[in-house]
Amino acid sequence: MLVSERMSHPVITISKDMPIHDVLALFKKEHIRRAPVIESGRLIGIVSDKDLLNATPSPVTSLSVWEMNYLLSKITIENVMSRNVITINEDTPIEDAALIMADNKIGGLPVVKGDQIVGMITETDLFKILPELMGAREKAVRVTALIDDARGQLAEITKTIADAGGNFVSFGQFVGSEPGTRTLTFRVDGIEKDTLKHILSNTQMKIIDIR
Repeated sequence: MLVSERMSHPVITISKDMPIHDVLALFKKEHIRRAPVIESGRLIGIVSDKDLLNATPSPVTSLSVWEMNYLLSKITIENVMSRNVITINEDTPIEDAALIMADNKIGGLPVVKGDQIVGMITETDLFKILPELMGAREKAVRVTALIDDARGQLAEITKTIADAGGNFVSFGQFVGSEPGTRTLTFRVDGIEKDTLKHILSNTQMKIIDIR
């Protein structure tokens, strides 16, 4: 799966001279939390709702509402935007985009094609993918198990289930809770839970949860 398949588009962009209260109102209206900042068609920054909220007066301020509105009208996006923007291409694998966001602790990335912004991929887009990856909307038996991180382990498990008439709805593997192990989480249909538990007991896997 590539970023182009799950990114949000078209992209809502803003200019650097917009007052922050106008952008806050725009974010609320469009239900977004970040937007690229464009100047002459070129990406020059990005701003998030946190950037905007951090620039607003504290609720315990002694300023009157008129004074606050006056000050806010003087603060533009140029004053609060982040200028060092990380971007990705539309043909970037979705897992690479997730890794970039996790490593850089950011909630969204502008997607570019050449020098043009063609989309945004956000943490919300990634969260929407998770139920699909894990087959959460399909009725199946869900298994979590621990296996040794060794060649041939997965082949044994998949063959055992296939030979019993089972079909994998989803399959994921993660770092194990013990050194040299992997945690598997998969969903299988075509086999009842008790039968699946019995046939898996003949493999080298350690079942943690089955439901």
